[in-house]
Amino acid sequence: MTLEPYYYRQMDKAAQTAYHAMKTGISALRPSFSVPRLDGAVLSDIFFKLRLDCPEIFYVTGFSYRYAHGAENVELLPEYLFDKKKVQEHQKALTARVEKLARPARALSPLEKERYIHDFLCTNVHYDKLKKPYSHEIIGPLGQGVGVCEGIAKSVKILCDALGLPCVIAISRENPDQGVKYRHAWNIVTLPGGRRHLDATFDLSLSGDGIIRYDYFNLTDEYLFRDHQPLLYPAPACAGEDLRYYREVKLSLTRMEDVQKRCQMPLRKGLPFVFHWRGGYLTRQVLLDLTALLEREAARKGKHAAVSFNWPQAVIQVRFVETLPQAEPRQEEANEGELYPGE
Repeated sequence: MTLEPYYYRQMDKAAQTAYHAMKTGISALRPSFSVPRLDGAVLSDIFFKLRLDCPEIFYVTGFSYRYAHGAENVELLPEYLFDKKKVQEHQKALTARVEKLARPARALSPLEKERYIHDFLCTNVHYDKLKKPYSHEIIGPLGQGVGVCEGIAKSVKILCDALGLPCVIAISRENPDQGVKYRHAWNIVTLPGGRRHLDATFDLSLSGDGIIRYDYFNLTDEYLFRDHQPLLYPAPACAGEDLRYYREVKLSLTRMEDVQKRCQMPLRKGLPFVFHWRGGYLTRQVLLDLTALLEREAARKGKHAAVSFNWPQAVIQVRFVETLPQAEPRQEEANEGELYPGE
């Protein structure tokens, strides 16, 4: 049995009626249609949640409305990104694109499907610093290869939907007091071990030069909210068994001697070495000790250890290089992405 969309299930009957009317009218590409008369802010909230539930509605970015005094309904006028013919062309192209991407992954396990989607986006999408309108929708990442967090999260969801992997888009609040001016979007995916957070935008911002990062792959609430703001809308809890990628591939290390042992193969082959530190808090002293250890091991091969680190998630990346670009370990900043200014 197919479940109703997540945000739709959280609404009262009046909001659900408006949601359904919006979905029906927009899907038919109508220039205007009737919806129940609710407060403008409520209608905007319903419209936003509709597009979180249904990322295939990529071609409308807003609406205006008008009504007669005393009327029970309002006339809603969607703001389409393209004319009707162009929308239909994009729909056809994106349907084919999603099907083509999903086809090779249909026989995979749920965890393999999730990683397939994650790796595709981290490898093929660039963060759109110009924040074009289509970058907030699936047409950006899947059609143009660029996106912001909203478009990337919607792309994760539509690919999860195509592969039968239950997925919700989560939204965090802005926090001007801490310098966070924008809301952020990521995903919550349901796996055999429970629900987990997947922030492909953050991992994309850390990936590059042939390295795919998994710092934000299958985190529980405890770890995700170390560097994410509180949720704007309630979302399913993520707790239980540790399914973090680095733990699964035995790169969550607890002892200095483990780091020394595991760095040997990357050092010998000239490959980057990425690991999660689980041997207590990643304090500055621990980081300096790890850096010194890695530099000693690199020196045995006539090289240096260029160390960078994601402090909140305790993930360390090492490149073994001929010339050291910086003496101190470099702190990495995962890209917050920018959904839209908070109101």
